[in-house]
Parts: sequence; C-alpha cells; structure tokens
Amino acid sequence: MEFNHRSYEKGQTIAAVATPPGVGGIAVVRITGDEALDVADRIFSGPIKKYESHTVHFGKIIDLDGSIIDEGLAVVMKNPRSYTGEDTVEIHCHGGILITRKVLDATLKAGARAALPGEFTFKAFQNGKIDLTKAEAVQEVIASKSEMAWQAAEHHLEGKLYEKISGFQKRLTEIAAILEAWVDFPEEGLEFATKEELFSDLSALQKSMSALHCTFYDGAVLRTGFSLCLIGAPNVGKSSLMNALTGKERAIVTNIPGTTRDILEEEVQIAGLNFRLIDTAGIRDTDEVIEKEGVRRSEKAAKEADLVLVVYDVTNPKHLELNLPEKKTIAIWNKIDLEHGEKETLPYSHITTVSAKEGRGIETLKEEIHKVIWDGEPPSKEEVIITSERHHQALGNAIDALQTVLDGLQTELSPEFLVSDLRLALKELGMIIGMNITEEVLSAIFSKFCVGK
Repeated sequence: MEFNHRSYEKGQTIAAVATPPGVGGIAVVRITGDEALDVADRIFSGPIKKYESHTVHFGKIIDLDGSIIDEGLAVVMKNPRSYTGEDTVEIHCHGGILITRKVLDATLKAGARAALPGEFTFKAFQNGKIDLTKAEAVQEVIASKSEMAWQAAEHHLEGKLYEKISGFQKRLTEIAAILEAWVDFPEEGLEFATKEELFSDLSALQKSMSALHCTFYDGAVLRTGFSLCLIGAPNVGKSSLMNALTGKERAIVTNIPGTTRDILEEEVQIAGLNFRLIDTAGIRDTDEVIEKEGVRRSEKAAKEADLVLVVYDVTNPKHLELNLPEKKTIAIWNKIDLEHGEKETLPYSHITTVSAKEGRGIETLKEEIHKVIWDGEPPSKEEVIITSERHHQALGNAIDALQTVLDGLQTELSPEFLVSDLRLALKELGMIIGMNITEEVLSAIFSKFCVGK
C-alpha cells in the first residue's frame, strides 16, 4: 500500500499490529490518536481512560458485541509522553494469527482507522518528537542485517547526524547574518568579519561537510551489504568453500566436474558485514547446452559482483581468462590439505590459501575480504556516516552552493548574491533533518516503512 501523508489529519486515531505476522508468545496492537483512549476503552474490560499514564493493566479484550476475544495487557501512554506524541494504547494479546486479527478488527470497529505504512513514525515526526534523520533511522535499525549497519543506524537514532547537520546550519546562519548586514547597511561600514576571515571559515566548514559527504560509500556498503561471487574452473572446490563460509551444507559437493550448473545464493555474515554469497558454475569450454548457459551466468555474475573470489585447485592449477578488476578480486589456492607442487604466480595482489574441506585458512580469507572491502581500515564505531542517497545528494548540493560562495568572495561578488547561495546551502541542509521538505519526499520516505511502525 502506498503511503500518502496528504490524507493525514492531525490527531486522527489509527491502529495496526506492531509485531511481525505469525505465531508467537505475544502480539501487540498499537492504537494512537486523539480518541485512542476511547477506542481502547470500548474493547478492554478495565477503565482505560482512568488509568495513569505509563501503567500496565491486565484484563479481557472484548469485541463490540460483548464476546471475549482474549485476555491480555493494556499499556497506556498519554500525550505528549508517547512515541507519536499523542495518546497511545498498546494491547498485548496472545500471538496467534487469528486472535491478533480479531483484536485489530475490534479496534477498527471501535473507531480507529487502519494505519498506513510508517504512519506512527510520521506522527512522531509531525508532532516534533523526532527529526527526519531519526525517523529514517527507525527503519534503518529495523532493516539492519549486520552489526556495523546497526551501529550506524543507532548513531542516527541517537541524534548524532542531526547534531552534525544542525551544527553546519548554525555556522552558516551566523555567516549569512554578517553578509546580510553588509547588504542592508552598506553605508554604515559594519564589518563583523573580513572577507578573508569569512573565506577561511567557509573553507573549513566546507571541508567538514565534505568529510561527512565522503562517508556515503561506507554507509551504502553497510546499508545494502555486498555481493561476493565465487568463480573458477570445475571441481576446484567453490561449492565446498561456499559451505565453509556459510557454515552449512548449502551447495552439493561431489568429485564430478560440473556439479553446479546454475547460480546459488546465500546470505552470510563476514567481518561484521552482510554478504550475498554467490556460487557459480565452473568455467570451461563446453558444448553441453545447460552447462554452457551456466558458464555464461557465472561470467555475468562475476562482472556484476562487488567482490570476486577466484578459486584455484592447488593440485591442478588451470589458467582462466577472466579479465577481472584487481582491486575487487581475491585469488584463493584451495585444497592445501592435499599434496601439491610449487604454486604458480597469479596476476592478483590479494592471494590466500585455504582448505575448504578442513576449514583451514577460512578466518584468514575473511580477514582478506575485510581488508579489500575497506581498502585498509573500516569506519570507526564512533564515526557518524551517512547511509541515505537522499542525505548524500542534499549534502552534495549544499557543498556545491558553498563553493559558489567561496568563488564569489574571491571575485569580489556583491554580498546579496553570496547570501542567496548561502540560503540555498541552508535549504539543502534543512531538507536532511526535515525542514522545508516537500510533500512528495515525505511520502517517499514513510511509504517504505512497515505498517505498525
């Protein structure tokens, strides 16, 4: 369902299941809005409206016809001390699919409207409980698939990105005020700072903004993860290596060349990151139609992957014409547990040895993957990084506007033109945290949320 926040009316009462669908110990139906207490009072056996805020009460959940649906808990959170900033009640029932559906249906019949994707967080944003970076971080925390992705999202949720952006805004506003004074009072001789000082301050500010802007590559890696492709000749041990990396028998392993004829994929955690690990058909010249198609898919997967592991059999090395970028390729000598001669020279700077069968060298391989991905060092756990394309674009636009101001200062451009570009930079920064943002952008952001959040 597409979320269009234009239909939102402040205080409108909405309800949704806030826990994942399925069978579990408990499920939570969340109700929020001006009439949340009234709606909950109609379906709960206790006097909801008389309960103190932030208290939990046991009772029966009742349909409007008087029939008992379940026993459960009601958690009351009165405005403004709630996630949305409005009266909120959470009904905790048993986690059955049918029971949960019945409880939600009862709340809707009692006067609530079914919530749209992200509408609870949208209310929190509109009611000033969180800025837009925190709102987006809610979804990032939920969607994070690795430790490092979760850490980056938590920094945003804690407001660290907001602090950086608002800090940039504060300094830009101070500089804009000086330039405004030059425009408004040209004859007064007001000079709170020289042009040289303003140029120096703006240059330092632009440098700080550019440093944050450059973190987007790391942020994108953390958010989306990496595709990691295993490629090589038949029977070099690619499938065995996939099983060793995933820790389970994901791929069929035999001593018959050409066992893998199609692409196999599996998600795996390596070096704190989420990877889409791809096992491919062995590359060799063949006239067999199915195997030939498998080879074509293997070569395509290798070209599109973020990182390629080229596997060689140390007991029977075969040269492969792959033409892969050196920076995104790791060569692996497999089967080192078997007798073998001198290893041949390979045209790659990142080379390691393993025994996929015995699990030897797997940790060293993971360290090499970590090194290649980050080109040395990963971002610090304390570093604030940007993970959103929207943030990246807006910050880039602000940096460009500052460059125009810097160029204008050097060419003695009239202050009113400089102020115009500074306002543009401020507008772009404001869009990151939710100031002067368009209706369409808000809809695009919140429509990606799950219902109930």
